[in-house]
Amino acid sequence: MPLSNIEPQIIWKNFSKLNAVPRPSKKEEKVIAFIKEFGENLGLETSVDKVGNVIIKKPATAGMENRKSVVLQSHLDMVCQKNNDVDFDFETEGIKMEVVGDWVKAKGTTLGADNGLGVATIMSILESSDIPHPALEALFTIDEETGMTGALGLQSGQLSGDILLNLDTEEDDEIDIGCAGGVDVTITQTYPTESSNGEIVKIEVKGLQGGHSGMDIHKGFGNANIILGRLLYIGLENQKIQLISIDGGGLRNAIPREAAAIFSVKNADEFINEVSNLKKEILEEFATIESNLQINIEKTASSDNAISEADSKKIILTLKSLHNGVYRMSPDVKDLVESSNNIARVELKNGDLKILNLSRSSVDSSKNSVAEQLKSVADLAGMNTVFSGSYPGWKPKPGSEIVQLMEKIYTEKFGEKPHVVACHAGLECGIIGANYPEMEMVSFGPTIRGAHSPDEKANIPSAQKFWAFLKDILANIPQK
Repeated sequence: MPLSNIEPQIIWKNFSKLNAVPRPSKKEEKVIAFIKEFGENLGLETSVDKVGNVIIKKPATAGMENRKSVVLQSHLDMVCQKNNDVDFDFETEGIKMEVVGDWVKAKGTTLGADNGLGVATIMSILESSDIPHPALEALFTIDEETGMTGALGLQSGQLSGDILLNLDTEEDDEIDIGCAGGVDVTITQTYPTESSNGEIVKIEVKGLQGGHSGMDIHKGFGNANIILGRLLYIGLENQKIQLISIDGGGLRNAIPREAAAIFSVKNADEFINEVSNLKKEILEEFATIESNLQINIEKTASSDNAISEADSKKIILTLKSLHNGVYRMSPDVKDLVESSNNIARVELKNGDLKILNLSRSSVDSSKNSVAEQLKSVADLAGMNTVFSGSYPGWKPKPGSEIVQLMEKIYTEKFGEKPHVVACHAGLECGIIGANYPEMEMVSFGPTIRGAHSPDEKANIPSAQKFWAFLKDILANIPQK
């Protein structure tokens, strides 16, 4: 079935148009121009601010002029991840999509439903002529996925809305009223290289499902960098390990699916034998949740130089010591991860080491504690640490007027109460709220699975439910 035949057709039409435009984070020039042209072609007031956010304003429909004004907000960029066997260039190609049952998926890449479905929904409201709504400001931010620089660059005074509806969550029965802040923790060091003295071995970890480093961090998914570190660690006692290269993970906000290391050992056969039992244990450990996990350990060849045994040991011990996963559960909100860390990217090449982390928390002091723990481990290993890209969380206000309205509409429309929650993802609401403290904010969206991974898929019936819910919300926005 082509996407053009799926209801609501207006959303899937706009999603298809959007997905034809390349839009990697930090390379959004094409999609900024696309959305700007879209607004201008509708004859609506359209502007692009100094960082690249697009703002499109649409007057209220007849009879809605005295209602509170609404900001509809989504981000333009998408996470770009693909399977290793897929030949695809995110900077030049549009996403190739298919319908599988009740789901829309991409062919071997991320789908971009995060947050493309939100963008497409706002586009659909803007071009509609028969949907009642108050005065609207559509805010399309950039670079949400790799630093939230669009939201951070948004100046006070650019918006005048009373209510912000952020269309960027992934469970259609949830109304989100709070989120985590985050900070990038980057650990680096440069080591001298030398000729290796032993036999060359390669370890490859692949087939993990990955996922969102905030929303999925508590689910027990495997982290390829952590598994790789465990396998390297077991050889420290009996082998003279000299690391040549490590290539693990990718983006900070994605749980690493793949990692590989090439290194020298005293005796390759002995090392492979030593590690085989641990390999078996790890596969059994993750059998239930990571059924596609593969660990390959084999002899190989390399002409590249290695770092010393002593420096290699420091790196391996660091990978074993850095915290990964849930750091603390919230004592105030049931089942909410308060703080966590994702060891997202480990790269060693020509003696240059980089370890990229994303630490999250809904409590700033706890976020700082996680980051400081990582820095402490790095300090002990003689490595350098830089904190960057810090952004605030979003404090829940469960009693706000818009939250109560949405709870009422949802219950009446769908015959059950929604889940009013806070999430462990980094939503832009916290940043926007810093400049617009009086603005009421809520985040919600259609059901998406596997965001930030090539398994990403969007649920078709959920998109229909979400569209009906949003239209009823806009029609019932209260008076000023």
